[in-house]
Amino acid sequence: MADVQAPAVLDAVAALAELAPVGADPVRGGWSRHLLDDADRAMRAWFVRTATSMGLEVEADRNANLWATWRAEGATGKAVATGSHLDSVPGGGPLDGPLGVVSGLAAVSRLMAEGHTPAHPIRVANFAEEEGARFGVPCLGSQLLAGEIDTDRVRALTDATGATCAQVLEDGGYDPAAIGHDADRLSDLALYLELHVEQGCQLAPLGHPVGLATSILAHGRWRVTITGRGDHAGATELVSRHDPMLVAAAAIQAARARAVETAPEARARATVGKVQVVPGGSNAIASEVRLWLDARAEHDEEVRDLVARVVADVEGASAAEGCQVAVSEESFSTRVEFDGALTDRIGAALVPAFGDVPRIPTGAGHDAGILAAHLPTAMLFVRNPDGVSHSPLEGASDDDIRAGVDALTDALRALT
Repeated sequence: MADVQAPAVLDAVAALAELAPVGADPVRGGWSRHLLDDADRAMRAWFVRTATSMGLEVEADRNANLWATWRAEGATGKAVATGSHLDSVPGGGPLDGPLGVVSGLAAVSRLMAEGHTPAHPIRVANFAEEEGARFGVPCLGSQLLAGEIDTDRVRALTDATGATCAQVLEDGGYDPAAIGHDADRLSDLALYLELHVEQGCQLAPLGHPVGLATSILAHGRWRVTITGRGDHAGATELVSRHDPMLVAAAAIQAARARAVETAPEARARATVGKVQVVPGGSNAIASEVRLWLDARAEHDEEVRDLVARVVADVEGASAAEGCQVAVSEESFSTRVEFDGALTDRIGAALVPAFGDVPRIPTGAGHDAGILAAHLPTAMLFVRNPDGVSHSPLEGASDDDIRAGVDALTDALRALT
Protein backbone atom coordinates (compact mmCIF):
# COMPACT_ATOMS: atom_id res chain seq x y z
CA MET A 1 0.00 0.00 0.00
CA ALA A 2 1.10 3.56 -0.51
CA ASP A 3 2.44 5.51 2.43
CA VAL A 4 -0.13 7.61 4.24
CA GLN A 5 0.31 10.77 6.22
CA ALA A 6 1.87 9.89 9.56
CA PRO A 7 -0.82 9.68 12.25
CA ALA A 8 -0.64 11.22 15.66
CA VAL A 9 1.51 9.14 17.98
CA LEU A 10 -0.57 6.64 19.95
CA ASP A 11 -0.03 7.06 23.67
CA ALA A 12 -0.03 3.60 25.25
CA VAL A 13 -1.13 4.83 28.69
CA ALA A 14 -4.12 6.68 27.23
CA ALA A 15 -5.03 3.70 25.05
CA LEU A 16 -4.98 1.33 28.02
CA ALA A 17 -7.21 3.74 29.92
CA GLU A 18 -9.60 3.74 26.95
CA LEU A 19 -9.77 -0.06 27.08
CA ALA A 20 -10.18 -0.24 30.87
CA PRO A 21 -14.02 -0.40 30.90
CA VAL A 22 -14.10 -3.32 28.45
CA GLY A 23 -14.70 -6.61 30.22
CA ALA A 24 -14.55 -5.17 33.74
CA ASP A 25 -15.79 -8.04 35.93
CA PRO A 26 -18.24 -6.92 38.63
CA VAL A 27 -18.19 -10.32 40.37
CA ARG A 28 -14.52 -11.31 40.43
CA GLY A 29 -13.03 -7.85 40.13
CA GLY A 30 -10.44 -7.23 37.44
CA TRP A 31 -11.17 -8.06 33.81
CA SER A 32 -12.67 -11.08 32.06
CA ARG A 33 -12.22 -11.13 28.29
CA HIS A 34 -12.50 -14.55 26.65
CA LEU A 35 -12.41 -15.75 23.07
CA LEU A 36 -15.10 -14.02 21.01
CA ASP A 37 -17.30 -13.10 23.96
CA ASP A 38 -18.69 -9.57 24.03
CA ALA A 39 -15.63 -8.14 25.78
CA ASP A 40 -13.16 -9.85 23.45
CA ARG A 41 -15.12 -8.67 20.41
CA ALA A 42 -15.00 -5.11 21.73
CA MET A 43 -11.24 -5.36 22.25
CA ARG A 44 -10.80 -6.77 18.76
CA ALA A 45 -12.93 -3.99 17.29
CA TRP A 46 -10.69 -1.44 19.02
CA PHE A 47 -7.63 -3.10 17.47
CA VAL A 48 -9.13 -2.99 13.98
CA ARG A 49 -10.35 0.58 14.38
CA THR A 50 -7.05 1.87 15.76
CA ALA A 51 -4.83 0.08 13.25
CA THR A 52 -7.03 1.16 10.35
CA SER A 53 -6.87 4.78 11.49
CA MET A 54 -3.07 4.50 11.32
CA GLY A 55 -3.25 3.35 7.71
CA LEU A 56 -2.23 -0.23 8.48
CA GLU A 57 -3.46 -3.25 6.54
CA VAL A 58 -5.72 -5.20 8.91
CA GLU A 59 -6.81 -8.79 8.47
CA ALA A 60 -7.99 -11.78 10.47
CA ASP A 61 -6.45 -15.13 9.71
CA ARG A 62 -8.40 -18.40 9.68
CA ASN A 63 -7.45 -19.09 13.32
CA ALA A 64 -9.06 -15.88 14.65
CA ASN A 65 -5.74 -14.08 15.09
CA LEU A 66 -5.67 -10.43 14.01
CA TRP A 67 -2.78 -8.83 12.10
CA ALA A 68 -2.05 -5.17 11.35
CA THR A 69 0.75 -4.56 8.84
CA TRP A 70 2.75 -1.45 8.02
CA ARG A 71 4.02 -2.04 4.52
CA ALA A 72 5.97 1.16 3.91
CA GLU A 73 7.04 2.06 0.39
CA GLY A 74 10.10 0.00 -0.50
CA ALA A 75 9.59 -2.48 2.35
CA THR A 76 10.23 -6.01 1.10
CA GLY A 77 10.82 -9.51 2.36
CA LYS A 78 9.48 -11.18 5.45
CA ALA A 79 7.74 -9.16 8.15
CA VAL A 80 9.14 -8.26 11.54
CA ALA A 81 6.31 -9.04 13.94
CA THR A 82 5.39 -7.88 17.41
CA GLY A 83 2.25 -8.00 19.54
CA SER A 84 0.61 -10.15 22.20
CA HIS A 85 -3.04 -10.89 23.09
CA LEU A 86 -6.18 -9.02 24.21
CA ASP A 87 -7.96 -11.81 26.11
CA SER A 88 -7.54 -12.38 29.85
CA VAL A 89 -7.80 -14.92 32.60
CA PRO A 90 -11.03 -14.73 34.65
CA GLY A 91 -10.75 -11.61 36.79
CA GLY A 92 -7.29 -10.82 35.46
CA GLY A 93 -5.17 -7.69 35.41
CA PRO A 94 -5.20 -4.75 33.01
CA LEU A 95 -1.82 -5.32 31.33
CA ASP A 96 -1.34 -9.06 30.76
CA GLY A 97 -1.78 -9.16 27.01
CA PRO A 98 -3.14 -5.72 26.12
CA LEU A 99 0.14 -4.00 27.04
CA GLY A 100 1.97 -5.84 24.26
CA VAL A 101 -0.68 -5.18 21.60
CA VAL A 102 -1.11 -1.52 22.52
CA SER A 103 2.66 -1.01 22.73
CA GLY A 104 3.12 -2.60 19.32
CA LEU A 105 0.70 -0.16 17.72
CA ALA A 106 2.19 2.73 19.72
CA ALA A 107 5.73 1.84 18.60
CA VAL A 108 4.67 1.67 14.95
CA SER A 109 2.94 5.05 15.26
CA ARG A 110 6.16 6.54 16.67
CA LEU A 111 8.24 5.13 13.83
CA MET A 112 5.76 6.47 11.28
CA ALA A 113 5.75 9.91 12.90
CA GLU A 114 9.54 10.15 13.01
CA GLY A 115 9.82 9.27 9.32
CA HIS A 116 11.47 5.89 9.75
CA THR A 117 11.57 3.96 6.47
CA PRO A 118 11.64 0.26 7.35
CA ALA A 119 13.24 -2.08 4.86
CA HIS A 120 10.81 -4.80 5.92
CA PRO A 121 7.08 -4.80 6.73
CA ILE A 122 6.24 -4.46 10.40
CA ARG A 123 3.30 -6.54 11.64
CA VAL A 124 1.40 -6.23 14.93
CA ALA A 125 -0.42 -9.36 16.10
CA ASN A 126 -3.33 -9.99 18.43
CA PHE A 127 -3.29 -13.72 19.12
CA ALA A 128 -6.58 -15.42 19.97
CA GLU A 129 -7.30 -17.19 23.27
CA GLU A 130 -3.77 -16.94 24.66
CA GLU A 131 -4.93 -17.50 28.22
CA GLY A 132 -7.14 -20.47 27.35
CA ALA A 133 -9.78 -19.22 29.76
CA ARG A 134 -12.77 -20.18 27.60
CA PHE A 135 -11.69 -23.56 26.22
CA GLY A 136 -8.92 -24.67 28.56
CA VAL A 137 -6.06 -24.63 26.05
CA PRO A 138 -3.54 -21.78 26.32
CA CYS A 139 -2.03 -20.05 23.28
CA LEU A 140 -4.74 -21.53 21.10
CA GLY A 141 -4.39 -19.05 18.23
CA SER A 142 -0.61 -19.37 17.99
CA GLN A 143 -0.74 -23.15 18.43
CA LEU A 144 -3.18 -23.42 15.53
CA LEU A 145 -1.06 -21.09 13.41
CA ALA A 146 2.03 -23.20 14.08
CA GLY A 147 0.26 -26.53 13.57
CA GLU A 148 0.96 -27.66 17.11
CA ILE A 149 -2.52 -28.83 18.08
CA ASP A 150 -5.02 -31.25 16.55
CA THR A 151 -7.81 -29.34 14.84
CA ASP A 152 -10.47 -32.00 15.49
CA ARG A 153 -9.71 -31.70 19.17
CA VAL A 154 -9.99 -27.90 19.02
CA ARG A 155 -13.34 -27.94 17.24
CA ALA A 156 -14.73 -30.28 19.89
CA LEU A 157 -13.55 -28.27 22.91
CA THR A 158 -16.42 -26.95 25.04
CA ASP A 159 -16.76 -23.93 27.29
CA ALA A 160 -18.57 -23.70 30.61
CA THR A 161 -21.95 -23.38 28.87
CA GLY A 162 -21.38 -26.44 26.69
CA ALA A 163 -20.81 -24.45 23.51
CA THR A 164 -18.16 -26.00 21.27
CA CYS A 165 -15.21 -24.07 19.96
CA ALA A 166 -16.51 -24.80 16.46
CA GLN A 167 -19.81 -23.11 17.30
CA VAL A 168 -18.12 -20.09 18.87
CA LEU A 169 -15.80 -19.64 15.89
CA GLU A 170 -18.69 -19.93 13.44
CA ASP A 171 -20.75 -17.41 15.41
CA GLY A 172 -17.73 -15.10 15.27
CA GLY A 173 -17.54 -15.29 11.48
CA TYR A 174 -14.81 -17.94 11.18
CA ASP A 175 -14.99 -21.25 9.35
CA PRO A 176 -14.23 -23.97 11.91
CA ALA A 177 -13.35 -26.36 9.10
CA ALA A 178 -10.53 -24.04 7.99
CA ILE A 179 -8.61 -23.72 11.26
CA GLY A 180 -5.12 -25.13 11.55
CA HIS A 181 -1.54 -24.87 10.40
CA ASP A 182 -1.00 -21.69 8.38
CA ALA A 183 2.40 -22.41 6.88
CA ASP A 184 2.34 -19.54 4.38
CA ARG A 185 1.57 -16.94 7.03
CA LEU A 186 4.12 -18.36 9.42
CA SER A 187 6.83 -18.46 6.76
CA ASP A 188 6.18 -14.80 5.97
CA LEU A 189 7.46 -13.81 9.43
CA ALA A 190 11.17 -13.07 9.85
CA LEU A 191 10.98 -12.91 13.64
CA TYR A 192 8.65 -12.18 16.53
CA LEU A 193 9.28 -9.84 19.47
CA GLU A 194 6.69 -9.77 22.24
CA LEU A 195 6.50 -7.07 24.91
CA HIS A 196 4.76 -8.11 28.13
CA VAL A 197 4.31 -6.89 31.65
CA GLU A 198 6.73 -8.72 33.94
CA GLN A 199 5.09 -11.63 35.77
CA GLY A 200 7.20 -11.87 38.87
CA CYS A 201 9.43 -9.32 40.54
CA GLN A 202 12.96 -9.55 39.17
CA LEU A 203 13.40 -6.10 37.61
CA ALA A 204 12.43 -3.93 40.57
CA PRO A 205 15.36 -5.05 42.78
CA LEU A 206 17.67 -4.42 39.82
CA GLY A 207 16.35 -0.89 39.32
CA HIS A 208 15.52 -1.37 35.61
CA PRO A 209 12.25 -0.47 33.89
CA VAL A 210 12.67 -3.10 31.14
CA GLY A 211 14.28 -6.49 30.74
CA LEU A 212 14.86 -9.18 28.13
CA ALA A 213 13.69 -12.77 28.49
CA THR A 214 16.07 -15.71 28.36
CA SER A 215 13.74 -18.70 28.74
CA ILE A 216 10.30 -20.03 29.70
CA LEU A 217 9.80 -22.88 32.15
CA ALA A 218 8.34 -26.13 30.85
CA HIS A 219 4.69 -26.18 31.90
CA GLY A 220 1.34 -27.86 31.43
CA ARG A 221 -2.23 -28.29 32.64
CA TRP A 222 -3.90 -31.51 33.76
CA ARG A 223 -7.59 -32.09 34.49
CA VAL A 224 -8.21 -34.38 37.45
CA THR A 225 -11.71 -35.86 37.74
CA ILE A 226 -12.57 -37.48 41.08
CA THR A 227 -15.77 -39.50 41.20
CA GLY A 228 -17.40 -40.49 44.47
CA ARG A 229 -20.98 -41.00 45.61
CA GLY A 230 -23.36 -38.11 46.06
CA ASP A 231 -25.34 -38.30 49.27
CA HIS A 232 -27.05 -36.37 52.07
CA ALA A 233 -24.76 -34.27 54.27
CA GLY A 234 -26.83 -34.93 57.39
CA ALA A 235 -28.16 -38.43 56.92
CA THR A 236 -24.99 -40.20 55.77
CA GLU A 237 -22.68 -41.63 58.41
CA LEU A 238 -19.02 -40.66 58.04
CA VAL A 239 -17.94 -44.28 57.71
CA SER A 240 -20.33 -44.76 54.77
CA ARG A 241 -19.10 -41.85 52.68
CA HIS A 242 -17.18 -41.76 49.40
CA ASP A 243 -16.52 -38.04 49.34
CA PRO A 244 -14.50 -36.71 46.37
CA MET A 245 -14.00 -33.39 48.14
CA LEU A 246 -11.63 -35.05 50.61
CA VAL A 247 -9.61 -36.38 47.69
CA ALA A 248 -9.62 -32.96 46.07
CA ALA A 249 -8.31 -31.44 49.29
CA ALA A 250 -5.51 -34.00 49.27
CA ALA A 251 -4.72 -33.10 45.65
CA ILE A 252 -4.43 -29.42 46.48
CA GLN A 253 -2.13 -30.14 49.41
CA ALA A 254 -0.07 -32.58 47.34
CA ALA A 255 0.53 -29.98 44.62
CA ARG A 256 2.25 -27.66 47.08
CA ALA A 257 4.05 -30.37 49.01
CA ARG A 258 5.50 -32.13 45.98
CA ALA A 259 6.66 -28.85 44.43
CA VAL A 260 8.36 -27.83 47.70
CA GLU A 261 10.28 -31.11 47.95
CA THR A 262 11.62 -30.77 44.38
CA ALA A 263 15.24 -29.65 44.09
CA PRO A 264 15.45 -25.83 44.27
CA GLU A 265 17.31 -25.53 40.97
CA ALA A 266 14.26 -26.99 39.19
CA ARG A 267 12.25 -23.87 40.15
CA ALA A 268 9.19 -26.15 40.42
CA ARG A 269 5.74 -24.86 41.14
CA ALA A 270 2.35 -26.62 41.13
CA THR A 271 -1.04 -25.00 41.57
CA VAL A 272 -4.71 -25.88 41.69
CA GLY A 273 -6.57 -22.70 40.80
CA LYS A 274 -9.83 -24.05 39.42
CA VAL A 275 -12.27 -26.51 41.01
CA GLN A 276 -15.76 -27.57 39.87
CA VAL A 277 -17.99 -29.44 42.33
CA VAL A 278 -21.01 -31.51 41.28
CA PRO A 279 -23.76 -30.93 42.32
CA GLY A 280 -22.39 -28.10 44.43
CA GLY A 281 -25.02 -28.00 47.20
CA SER A 282 -24.03 -26.90 50.67
CA ASN A 283 -25.99 -29.75 52.27
CA ALA A 284 -24.93 -32.46 49.82
CA ILE A 285 -21.91 -34.72 49.60
CA ALA A 286 -20.42 -34.16 46.17
CA SER A 287 -20.68 -36.85 43.54
CA GLU A 288 -17.79 -35.53 41.44
CA VAL A 289 -15.04 -32.96 41.67
CA ARG A 290 -13.06 -31.68 38.71
CA LEU A 291 -9.89 -29.73 39.36
CA TRP A 292 -7.07 -28.46 37.20
CA LEU A 293 -3.41 -28.88 38.09
CA ASP A 294 -0.89 -26.39 36.68
CA ALA A 295 2.69 -27.65 36.98
CA ARG A 296 5.94 -25.97 35.92
CA ALA A 297 9.69 -26.53 36.22
CA GLU A 298 12.90 -25.79 34.39
CA HIS A 299 12.88 -28.94 32.29
CA ASP A 300 10.24 -31.16 30.73
CA GLU A 301 11.16 -34.28 32.69
CA GLU A 302 11.01 -32.37 35.98
CA VAL A 303 7.43 -31.32 35.23
CA ARG A 304 6.48 -34.88 34.29
CA ASP A 305 8.02 -36.24 37.48
CA LEU A 306 6.28 -33.60 39.61
CA VAL A 307 2.89 -34.41 38.09
CA ALA A 308 3.45 -38.14 38.52
CA ARG A 309 4.15 -37.68 42.24
CA VAL A 310 1.07 -35.50 42.72
CA VAL A 311 -1.12 -38.00 40.85
CA ALA A 312 0.23 -40.89 42.96
CA ASP A 313 -0.81 -38.99 46.09
CA VAL A 314 -4.26 -38.32 44.66
CA GLU A 315 -4.72 -41.96 43.70
CA GLY A 316 -3.74 -43.04 47.20
CA ALA A 317 -6.23 -40.65 48.79
CA SER A 318 -8.89 -41.76 46.33
CA ALA A 319 -8.42 -45.43 47.14
CA ALA A 320 -8.68 -44.70 50.85
CA GLU A 321 -11.98 -42.86 50.33
CA GLY A 322 -13.43 -45.37 47.88
CA CYS A 323 -13.43 -42.93 44.94
CA GLN A 324 -12.13 -43.13 41.38
CA VAL A 325 -9.67 -40.77 39.67
CA ALA A 326 -9.13 -39.97 35.99
CA VAL A 327 -6.32 -37.66 34.84
CA SER A 328 -6.07 -36.10 31.37
CA GLU A 329 -3.40 -33.80 30.00
CA GLU A 330 -4.94 -30.68 28.47
CA SER A 331 -1.75 -28.95 27.40
CA PHE A 332 2.01 -29.23 27.66
CA SER A 333 4.66 -26.74 26.56
CA THR A 334 8.30 -27.72 26.52
CA ARG A 335 11.02 -25.48 27.94
CA VAL A 336 11.79 -22.54 25.64
CA GLU A 337 15.14 -20.86 25.10
CA PHE A 338 14.71 -17.58 23.29
CA ASP A 339 16.90 -16.85 20.28
CA GLY A 340 20.26 -15.66 21.62
CA ALA A 341 21.36 -13.79 18.49
CA LEU A 342 18.07 -11.89 18.24
CA THR A 343 18.14 -11.09 21.96
CA ASP A 344 21.70 -9.79 21.58
CA ARG A 345 20.63 -7.53 18.67
CA ILE A 346 17.80 -6.10 20.71
CA GLY A 347 20.00 -5.65 23.76
CA ALA A 348 22.55 -3.72 21.69
CA ALA A 349 19.81 -1.48 20.30
CA LEU A 350 18.68 -0.62 23.83
CA VAL A 351 22.09 0.34 25.20
CA PRO A 352 22.01 4.04 24.20
CA ALA A 353 18.77 4.69 26.08
CA PHE A 354 18.78 1.99 28.75
CA GLY A 355 22.33 0.76 29.20
CA ASP A 356 22.81 -2.97 29.67
CA VAL A 357 19.32 -4.40 30.03
CA PRO A 358 18.89 -7.28 32.52
CA ARG A 359 18.13 -10.72 31.12
CA ILE A 360 15.70 -12.78 33.14
CA PRO A 361 13.85 -16.11 32.86
CA THR A 362 10.08 -16.37 33.20
CA GLY A 363 7.72 -18.98 34.52
CA ALA A 364 4.79 -17.77 32.40
CA GLY A 365 3.80 -19.10 28.99
CA HIS A 366 3.44 -16.80 25.97
CA ASP A 367 2.68 -16.92 22.27
CA ALA A 368 6.36 -16.10 21.77
CA GLY A 369 7.13 -19.45 23.38
CA ILE A 370 4.95 -21.29 20.87
CA LEU A 371 6.51 -19.49 17.91
CA ALA A 372 10.06 -20.05 19.18
CA ALA A 373 10.18 -23.50 17.59
CA HIS A 374 9.42 -22.00 14.17
CA LEU A 375 11.22 -18.66 13.90
CA PRO A 376 13.55 -16.44 15.96
CA THR A 377 11.66 -15.00 18.92
CA ALA A 378 12.47 -12.71 21.83
CA MET A 379 10.62 -10.98 24.66
CA LEU A 380 10.78 -7.61 26.39
CA PHE A 381 9.42 -7.19 29.91
CA VAL A 382 8.14 -4.02 31.56
CA ARG A 383 8.85 -3.76 35.29
CA ASN A 384 6.07 -4.89 37.62
CA PRO A 385 6.78 -3.26 41.01
CA ASP A 386 5.45 -6.10 43.19
CA GLY A 387 5.31 -8.89 40.64
CA VAL A 388 1.58 -9.62 40.94
CA SER A 389 -0.07 -10.88 37.75
CA HIS A 390 -3.25 -12.73 36.71
CA SER A 391 -4.89 -10.51 39.31
CA PRO A 392 -6.59 -7.10 39.42
CA LEU A 393 -3.55 -5.96 41.43
CA GLU A 394 -1.25 -6.38 38.42
CA GLY A 395 0.39 -3.12 37.43
CA ALA A 396 3.22 -1.02 36.08
CA SER A 397 3.80 2.71 36.41
CA ASP A 398 2.90 5.03 33.53
CA ASP A 399 6.57 5.94 33.21
CA ASP A 400 7.57 2.30 32.92
CA ILE A 401 4.84 1.61 30.37
CA ARG A 402 6.15 4.46 28.24
CA ALA A 403 9.70 3.17 28.75
CA GLY A 404 8.54 -0.18 27.43
CA VAL A 405 7.18 1.51 24.30
CA ASP A 406 10.51 3.38 23.97
CA ALA A 407 12.39 0.08 24.14
CA LEU A 408 10.09 -1.64 21.65
CA THR A 409 10.39 1.32 19.27
CA ASP A 410 14.19 1.23 19.50
CA ALA A 411 14.18 -2.52 18.88
CA LEU A 412 11.86 -2.37 15.86
CA ARG A 413 13.86 0.49 14.38
CA ALA A 414 17.04 -1.56 14.65
CA LEU A 415 15.43 -4.73 13.31
CA THR A 416 13.84 -3.14 10.24
